[in-house]
Amino acid sequence: MKKWLIGAGIILSYIFVVGFFFTNQMMYMRKKSDKEIIDRETKDGHYDESEYEAYNKIEVSIPSQFGYDIKGHLIAPHSTSSYVIICHGVTMNRINSVKYMKLFLKRGINVLIYDHRRHGESGGKTTSFGHYEKYDLQSVVHWLKDRVGDDLYLGIHGESMGAVTTLLYAGLVEDGADYYIADCPFSDLQEQLLYRLKSDFKLPGYLVMPIARRFLKLRDGYTIQDVSPIAVMDRIQHPVLFIHSKDDDYIPAAMTQQLFEKKSGMKKLYFAEKGAHAMSYTENREEYERIIDEFYEEMKEYETTL
Repeated sequence: MKKWLIGAGIILSYIFVVGFFFTNQMMYMRKKSDKEIIDRETKDGHYDESEYEAYNKIEVSIPSQFGYDIKGHLIAPHSTSSYVIICHGVTMNRINSVKYMKLFLKRGINVLIYDHRRHGESGGKTTSFGHYEKYDLQSVVHWLKDRVGDDLYLGIHGESMGAVTTLLYAGLVEDGADYYIADCPFSDLQEQLLYRLKSDFKLPGYLVMPIARRFLKLRDGYTIQDVSPIAVMDRIQHPVLFIHSKDDDYIPAAMTQQLFEKKSGMKKLYFAEKGAHAMSYTENREEYERIIDEFYEEMKEYETTL
């Protein structure tokens, strides 16, 4: 009896340690500080604080349906109804979006950048890798549509978790933009977690995933299976440009290939020759911009056939 109780205690202890540790890693992943992000973006030539402060920025505060405010900046110097919303990656904030902001502003497109829940100045207690974030994106889209009106021509650019959020929004909530640019998304959260478990912890998935799935549902109200862009790609009707670095060892480029193959209708795929995760633009700037220009030209041709 004593041995049985000891064994049961060990098993229960393992379940609780594994469950809380891995769900904490997901829900409360360490965010980079403003200084860390600014230092990196400045070093890479993407961010100049005085330049950014000189932009005529409109402070944005949008209520989330989950009871907090989504904070951002609207930069709209151009007399146009063409806008892009930019979704940053996990651990980052809107400062990381400035490089893409400048890319689109240079093309005469106005830009809205914002902080995801639990990042930057936005509220929210947990990170959900696109699950709750997709509904916040919907709130941002609706706010911009109300402001600009029916003439709004909207693109959404997402990087990493921001790309996942973008695809989940389009496939599960509403296909509410005219086009999407998905830079280095994962295709399925469970597959991504299995990949990271093997890479970071050298653990087989069967020792962790059954426990983590149940704890995540109990603690944050959604399932790992809820975060699967590959499962909803066939619902996205508007054009998608997929981007990924061939050398990405955090999210495999094969995941973007899978997403591209599942998408019907107009689509374009670009694999950057250089760059680690979320560094396709940094390491391939001219080519990145050329691909976006090609995408715009191809969309014009595509729209004339509709």
